[in-house]
Amino acid sequence: MQRWVEIEFDCLPLRSIGRLDIPLDASPKYQKHCLNLKQALEKHGTLNTFYLYNAKCVFHLLNHETDGMLEFAFEGTVMTSADDTKAVRTDLNATLTRETCSWLSEPIVEWFASTVSRAVLVEFDRYIAAGDLSATEQRIQKLQEESDESDGFVGMYL
Repeated sequence: MQRWVEIEFDCLPLRSIGRLDIPLDASPKYQKHCLNLKQALEKHGTLNTFYLYNAKCVFHLLNHETDGMLEFAFEGTVMTSADDTKAVRTDLNATLTRETCSWLSEPIVEWFASTVSRAVLVEFDRYIAAGDLSATEQRIQKLQEESDESDGFVGMYL
């Protein structure tokens, strides 16, 4: 069993967001998600930015099934290089959600919370290399081409 750090996330390229209005009947959780997206767009823009949500980072500190684990929920933005081939920085909010460390103290929690960003940078580079990002880019390129072919008008009779 070689588990050092486990990272899971959903990824939304900020350039793919077309509308910023929040549905009136949206749940409080979805409203908060929409507000977080708006803030990320205002702060970082749409160019080379990706919003990570439904995300967690688990650190395994011991070679033990149940002892020595720290789990953080996180959400925020990853910024990539100009050609979207490398993650260069993050702006994440990480919160400890679960732990099995009887020796844990607040400074350790703060240090690991800041380490989540470093771990996400490494994992996002793996995400890029795996091709998930290129599939998204191809889909966006296809939409742009369709829009260009129809003089910018897309969406009627979908």
